[in-house]
Amino acid sequence: IKTFDCLALAAQNTSGKIKKLIIQRRCPLADDVVIEIHYSGICHSDLHQLRGEWNQDVYYPMVPGHEIVGFVTEVGSAVKKFKVGDRVGVGCMVDSCRKCYQCTAGNEHYCLSGSVSTYNDCIKEADRVRIKNSEEGELLFGGYSTHITVTEAFVVRVPESIPLEVAAPLLCAGITTYSPLMHFGAIAQQIHHTSRLQVAIAGFGGLGHMAVKIAKKLGHHVTVLSTSSRKRQAALETGADAFVISTDEEQMKQAAKSFHLVIDTISADHPIPELLKKLLRAEGIWCLVGLPAGDIVLGAFDVVGNRRVFTGSPIGSIKETQEMLDFCGANRIFPDVELINAKDVNHKLHQLGSNSSDSRRYVIRVKDTLAPFKDNNSWQVEGEPEIDISNWKVHPSAVIHPASANVHVGVNYNPVKKVSQESRQQQQKQGINKLQLLAHLAITGVALYAFSQIRKSK
Repeated sequence: IKTFDCLALAAQNTSGKIKKLIIQRRCPLADDVVIEIHYSGICHSDLHQLRGEWNQDVYYPMVPGHEIVGFVTEVGSAVKKFKVGDRVGVGCMVDSCRKCYQCTAGNEHYCLSGSVSTYNDCIKEADRVRIKNSEEGELLFGGYSTHITVTEAFVVRVPESIPLEVAAPLLCAGITTYSPLMHFGAIAQQIHHTSRLQVAIAGFGGLGHMAVKIAKKLGHHVTVLSTSSRKRQAALETGADAFVISTDEEQMKQAAKSFHLVIDTISADHPIPELLKKLLRAEGIWCLVGLPAGDIVLGAFDVVGNRRVFTGSPIGSIKETQEMLDFCGANRIFPDVELINAKDVNHKLHQLGSNSSDSRRYVIRVKDTLAPFKDNNSWQVEGEPEIDISNWKVHPSAVIHPASANVHVGVNYNPVKKVSQESRQQQQKQGINKLQLLAHLAITGVALYAFSQIRKSK
């Protein structure tokens, strides 16, 4: 198979630090589409996988990116759906077995053999390998690159009504929230005999702000749940009807057992069982779409007593992804984005990891700020001095390929902890108590010493 070189941004190990890398893409086979990438979104799952934080196989070098949009530059001889010049996108998967009952039913994302991820995946079956670029087979590389070659069955069309610079995040954040709002929303409407649901969106980041926009367009009453008031104004301006601080006891009392459906977009560990019991009404549905690294432990009585449902949702099928794009285009539902230069990727990944990116989705200007430097050896991605690998753990069950790419071996875990005002006051109180105890012991010691001296003098 013939190949061509393209410039990419890749991590070489679990430090997650991005550097430039020349990779090979295949020239189009009969059913392939070659895409010149113009924009590639940054997803929080990119960060998790770069760092090896999930329980999965992790392959390096890793070129992240599953929010990809651009233009078709070449097509294979059997391609019928696309032509050169078409505006297209690629999401979280690039293939499946296409034979199992899920695939034949149009649910490629539920493929019984496992759908093929856009990146951090490895094709090991010899008859399916097109480019052998590792000892184990063919590593797949994502959208932080100038081009990608994908079979036409896993390419979607981007409507002209969607500006290309805001289209990329729809391929992940858009479909990840659209799919459960349509699926579980329809179920909740039937259970509760109402078309206008009380919907809560837990978290207001890249996923959360898209969930708010889509849920509002579907006609629901939308509440954003967050741990602080920092994003209140942005949430309300986006269209949320209400904003509840989950750490505020009084606000939580007012929202108790009021929601038909909760779409949980939070990717950090958080107390789901506690929140579920407090917020879901009887026969309510809690749907997890964020992917926390830690385990979630639900007790039987958390769900049985009021027939509550705890469930999850991945992305969507190719058909549903196209429906989502058409829906967003027709209703002018676009993500809030910050366009960034390729050299700044490390800075923005660090901001994403520290939860300082607000609700914007970072989108890399690939064509304008990466592609021109393919043959420029002096061009480099800027480093980020604040990245400290002791701030996160590689998942204990993750399998790192190659093993030498796990730079966390022997590193002492030293997470950055945010101390609340209450905790700070408690620590100060404990400090005062310790000082009081030390003073008391000192006075007692002095008194005992004085008493002993008096007895000696007698």
